[in-house]
Amino acid sequence: MSGAGFTLADVVRLNYYVTDVDAFMAAAEGFGSRLGQAGCRAASTLLGVSRLAFPELLVEIEATAVK
Repeated sequence: MSGAGFTLADVVRLNYYVTDVDAFMAAAEGFGSRLGQAGCRAASTLLGVSRLAFPELLVEIEATAVK
């Protein structure tokens, strides 16, 4: 992201796709505070899914950033 000239503060939308919503919510405080400290105030959506493209993956994050 920084290679394209963006920072976390430029993120306006985050979509989270997770295979375990409860585990994700338990970890959310840790990365949520990091995003907040970086000035990220993105709208977000959390979707529980049965699996992702590769079975070993637990979380997929889609971010949209604008300048």
